[in-house]
Amino acid sequence: MLDTSLAPLRLALVAEDPLARGALSRVLGEQGTELLVVAAGTQAELESTRGEPVDVVLWDTGLRPADPEARLEAPDLGGPVLALVADETSGEQVLATGVRGLLFRDVAPAPLTAALLAVSRGLAVYEPGLAELRAPASRSGPATGTLGPDALTPREREVLALLAEGLSNKAIADRLSISDHTAKFHVNAVLSKLGVQRRTEAVVRAARMGLVTL
Repeated sequence: MLDTSLAPLRLALVAEDPLARGALSRVLGEQGTELLVVAAGTQAELESTRGEPVDVVLWDTGLRPADPEARLEAPDLGGPVLALVADETSGEQVLATGVRGLLFRDVAPAPLTAALLAVSRGLAVYEPGLAELRAPASRSGPATGTLGPDALTPREREVLALLAEGLSNKAIADRLSISDHTAKFHVNAVLSKLGVQRRTEAVVRAARMGLVTL
């Protein structure tokens, strides 16, 4: 049971389909005082406006799997992301973006609320039918490359861990009590040392190298 003495969970709802967005907003609004939807919209809308901080992001990825040729990016809104997927195929694609949880889109309201709370606290939550999607990445072993165990500085390891939580540069800066400019500098250094160009790629590669746990 959720602890209703806690402050409401501040949530951003991301869904491209307005009907799905409306339905989820109603469902979440009916969960009493545990949840507070502070922003709802498409990924582009919410990333461009960058409103008030959130504790967790709920991302409805839609009915159809993303185009395998397109680069899929999880919403970058400063909070860990729980994704709702239609099936295993789309789940595998979404997992690669570094989300903290995967549930099927038909999840009941109570488990969804509990999962959002867990993800907001840094836990990973996976539908039983989707949990095994993590296995190939863990069995694949470290990625090839020249990155050695001491290549990342202690600060860069801290930044990498926060990237794995889905935090934005500003949120990383706030967490580490550093400037936004310094946070961006460290993030760029991590990307460079891991040989990637995107934050989500850094998290996926770092997980495969055993540097972080998704």
